[in-house]
Amino acid sequence: MGWFGETMDSVKSIQIRQALSQALTLGLYNPEPMCLIYGAGLIVTSALIIWKGLICMTGSESPVVVVLSESMEPGFARGDILFLHMSEDPIRAGEIVVFNVDGRDIPIVHRVIKVHERKDTGEVYVLTKGDNNEEDDRALYARGQHWLQRRHIMGRAVGFLPYVGWVTIIMTERPIIKYVLIGALGLLVITSKD
Repeated sequence: MGWFGETMDSVKSIQIRQALSQALTLGLYNPEPMCLIYGAGLIVTSALIIWKGLICMTGSESPVVVVLSESMEPGFARGDILFLHMSEDPIRAGEIVVFNVDGRDIPIVHRVIKVHERKDTGEVYVLTKGDNNEEDDRALYARGQHWLQRRHIMGRAVGFLPYVGWVTIIMTERPIIKYVLIGALGLLVITSKD
């Protein structure tokens, strides 16, 4: 093969090792702007893949939610992150569910207090209430709606992390912080030296 062939193989080997190292570190240790952008792209793509995987594994359209109000205290505080799972098992009174109401964008986390099953159709209807609320949730439901159907329920709470969701709440309530962080990251990419 000769000296030239061995040298080329050595260079190729180094390039392959560098490329693998770069991929494994997501480009974050290389200050070049393109590497930082590539690394950020990999992080975002990985997060989306993990999110879609969680949706498939849990059967819930939103496997992780943040508690946004004090309506479930003392059980869950504002800022707690809930992990959801949705199965075909019947919903029972006492379970904590996350549900969407027609006409509202933000899901609600409350406890099932009553379950009603229609004998003729087998459809199940549930009534919910926040642990810290005086009355049931009928005032929160869409106009003329007195019960939730299974299609409204996004999942059952199966676990939680206390207070971790405050990051989401702060970014939502004070969007200027979000824009400052994005601007700082953009400035870092632009000003980084080769």
